Amino acid sequence: MSSVTFETRRAALADVVAIPVTPFAEDGSVDRDTHRALLRRLLDGGITTLTPNGNTGEFYALTPDERRLVTEWTVEEAGDRATLLVGVGHDLPTATASARHARDLGAGMVMVHQPVHPYVSAAGWVDYHRAIAESVPELGVVPYLRNAQLPGARLAELADHCPNVIGVKYAVPDAARFAAFARDAGLDRFVWVAGLAEPYAPSYFSAGATGFTSGLVNVAPAVSRNMIEALRSGDYPAAMKVWEQIRRFEELRAAHGNANNVTVVKEALAALGLCRRDVRPPSRPLPEDERAEVAAIAAGWSI
Repeated sequence: MSSVTFETRRAALADVVAIPVTPFAEDGSVDRDTHRALLRRLLDGGITTLTPNGNTGEFYALTPDERRLVTEWTVEEAGDRATLLVGVGHDLPTATASARHARDLGAGMVMVHQPVHPYVSAAGWVDYHRAIAESVPELGVVPYLRNAQLPGARLAELADHCPNVIGVKYAVPDAARFAAFARDAGLDRFVWVAGLAEPYAPSYFSAGATGFTSGLVNVAPAVSRNMIEALRSGDYPAAMKVWEQIRRFEELRAAHGNANNVTVVKEALAALGLCRRDVRPPSRPLPEDERAEVAAIAAGWSI
């Protein structure tokens, strides 16, 4: 794999990394036509990096067949309009099979979900990611890091073995810890993606991030683009104006330990007539009294 190819993928991470929702039909199945319509809306809104099978896509609530379908539909819809960062995870055979499936479809990168195993050692974290990265040396590999205990030196160790580990989705809610971790791992060695979306993007960009993930982008692509453009130009007052604009929406998503993270996004899309509000357990639709507030916020963004 030439370094030039990885450079284009690194550039795709230094952007708004959209995490598309997975819409469900009335019978509970994944709604293919609505899924593709929502992807088209993102692409038409200037979004060029997509993460099928991310957490906003309800990765853990989808069956293996559904995860494959979501990847296939995203590849078909995006064509050459976007770079794909396909979410993979679970046990190692499942994760490596998913990564190879993404490669065979022509995706450029995989994002490895933080292992949900209750007993994760730092050395075992390296082993897990190394096995996945070595199974697809042609792809860029992006660990999704939610583990505050992992030292930066372990990421550097992983990349020593696997040069295709090119970026990190960092999702520990602590900007000072992020700054230290990035420098311990190698600030310039990886593309640092603020993995907690727009609310954390300004503080993480100040410490070295150059991209951020977004679920809100499903609702208002222009708002997310405004944020990345302000941050790229170093205009933190402008970025914080966007931050204020989205603050309440993101607070609703983060409430009750992130219980409504996906629910609020789908509620906003439902209010705009773009998809059903249905989410799968352990998520749950919003109660009636909170729906109006989400609808009002979405309408106020005048998409």
